[in-house]
Amino acid sequence: MRSRTANWYECLVRYDRQMEDGMTKKVPETYVVDALSFGEAEEKITEEMSAYVSGEFEVKNITPATYGEIFFSENDNDDRWYKAKLSFITIDEKTEKEKRSTVTYLVQAKTFNGAVKNIEEAMSGSIVDYVIANIAETKIMDVYEHQPKSAESKPEFA
Repeated sequence: MRSRTANWYECLVRYDRQMEDGMTKKVPETYVVDALSFGEAEEKITEEMSAYVSGEFEVKNITPATYGEIFFSENDNDDRWYKAKLSFITIDEKTEKEKRSTVTYLVQAKTFNGAVKNIEEAMSGSIVDYVIANIAETKIMDVYEHQPKSAESKPEFA
């Protein structure tokens, strides 16, 4: 299990998909991309989707995601994404009262129980007490991380 913190954007795209009966249908799908701005998110999702989509394609919406981190599974069978809200429990030193702060994570897993297991694995090194407040399966199809450009693609200046 590896995790990544970045600026995440949820991108809703709509494109023509060939259905099993041979008919073409416009379908909306949600993807998450690592980008620094809305413009970069649109550029990245267009670039990523161009390899998979032939025909009409449009980016319908881009929204900044509120994920604290994304937990990526190393298991190829983990093909779903779950949104998990964790409440971190601390004690206020002055008032000695319990204080909770909520953070949302995106977790890759095959099943709900797998998502719980992956959260527990990812959080195993944490020294802060936490409670899993909520886990829900999302409609996110995939997550695209920023890939640094290779040295060969950088322009040379004379």
